[in-house]
Parts: sequence; structure tokens; C-alpha cells
Amino acid sequence: MSFQAYLDNIKAKTGKSPEDFKKLAAKRGLLGDGIKAGEVVAWLKEEFGLGHGHAMAIYTVFKKEKDKPKSPDDKLESFFKGKKVRWRPLFDLLMKKLKPFGDDLKVSPTTSYLSVLRGDRKMAIIQVSSVRMDLGIKLKGVKPTKRFRPADAWNSMVTHRVQITDERQLDDELINWLQSAYEQNGPTT
Repeated sequence: MSFQAYLDNIKAKTGKSPEDFKKLAAKRGLLGDGIKAGEVVAWLKEEFGLGHGHAMAIYTVFKKEKDKPKSPDDKLESFFKGKKVRWRPLFDLLMKKLKPFGDDLKVSPTTSYLSVLRGDRKMAIIQVSSVRMDLGIKLKGVKPTKRFRPADAWNSMVTHRVQITDERQLDDELINWLQSAYEQNGPTT
């Protein structure tokens, strides 16, 4: 039996499409991260009388949609979720201040930090927690200061680290450091 035949049989038995099941699962909180297949399958069996194979077919549809690659904008949105959402306006302000550096400036999100790149070369990273934004700057040959401390074990991809807790810290001194990092990490010739 083909996968589509499984889905057709489920619709004939329950009157529900995979999209209908998805909406119901979302209402029950069965679509988020950390939800196990067994939880979804048990719910489908119990609530709708589906057999194991049919329940797994519906779960497979959910999983395929969940596993679709995220766009950079989606990754950025998910980076600033939960308690980290408060740092999004500060990040946006920082990027607005960096925009005049050049058109080759971009942000590459990962699950744990944001890389600030000039072309393909990293010039800074941003990591946020519930209490602060850490900004790592790649600026070789510049001595650390009280504010711009050595990155050391925090992150080996950068040389300096500054902790930001409010908008006032996005001052000229910080922007000048980032401008220097931008210039130092330009294209190689």
C-alpha cells in the first residue's frame, strides 16, 4: 500500500485530512519540539481509533513539515524566542547601526548564536541569554580593555567579548570596535 493510500484510508475512516489532524494536534500541544512520536501515535490511536501504521503515517506528515529547512528569517525568529525575545529590539538597533559599514554585512543564525559576517568572514558573534546579550568581536592585535575583555574560553572564534544589558551600551565606542573588526575581516586578496 502506498503512503498516499494510507492517508486516503485515514480520511475515509475518520473524515479528517492530515491538515485537520495537524490543527487538532496543535491545539493539544503535540507539535512542538520535544514531542515524541509515541505521544502523538498514542493520541491518534486513542482519540480516533487509528491503527499503529495509520497513526505513524499521520506522525510522518507532521515530522516532514517540522523538519523542513528553515529560512534565515525563520531561524532568526526562533533564535529570539521565549525569554530571549526581549533582546530582539536591541539586536535590530545594533544591525541598523552596522548597516552603513557596507552591503556585504550579513547575519547567519545558528541555534546557539548569530554570526555577523562580512561576506563569508566572521567579524562578530552574538549570543543572548535571558539577562544579557554577549557580543564577541574578532579583532586581532588589539589589547583587551575593562569593557572589551578577552573572549578566552567563552568562544574561540572571536578575540574580545562585551556584555550588553541595555541600549545605551550600543555607543560610539562599541560601533568603532565593530567598524575596526569589519575592516580587519574584509575579503582576502
